[in-house]
Amino acid sequence: VQLQASGGGLVQAGDSLRLSCVASKRTSSNNGMAWFRQAPGKEREFVAGVSWNGGGTIYEDSVKGRFTISRDYGQSAVYLQMNSLKPEDTAVYYCATARRAYPGREASEYAYWGQGTLVTVSS
Repeated sequence: VQLQASGGGLVQAGDSLRLSCVASKRTSSNNGMAWFRQAPGKEREFVAGVSWNGGGTIYEDSVKGRFTISRDYGQSAVYLQMNSLKPEDTAVYYCATARRAYPGREASEYAYWGQGTLVTVSS
């Protein structure tokens, strides 16, 4: 399974971006999916996750109310709508497929990872 992430870029604080991630096979259709991010010099951290059917979502506290995760079940795709971006959101964002139907907050719970897309938010 390959995950292809896209949509990153350079924006100003307060702007919005929408990240996309498409799986090469439909093996992700019965698995939770998530977005993680890694800022320079920091460890990878969980951002948001969505259940296999899109019915359940979880978020890291700092992005609640600003980011929205969704998925296209038929296309094994996951999206991250990011609004009101802040400089501290600057990071490489990675999509991932969980080992089970519901997402977790630990990287070890994910079997497949995309290559990452860079989001840079200027102040």
